Amino acid sequence: MALREPMSWRKSSRSHQETACVEVGSVGSGAAVRDSKNLDAGYFTTTSRQWRLFIEALKADRFER
Repeated sequence: MALREPMSWRKSSRSHQETACVEVGSVGSGAAVRDSKNLDAGYFTTTSRQWRLFIEALKADRFER
């Protein structure tokens, strides 16, 4: 099965016009993530479950700053 190219890349509304941000795109039933300041580096993909668990962890503040 061929991987579809990510669509609808977007940055967080909290990033305003900053260039050093992470962008998220949709791919299949998951998400693709890339560094907006280094598009040539490519992107990685997650399943919808992985992405949901990651977002839940962010909202629960389970990461060190």
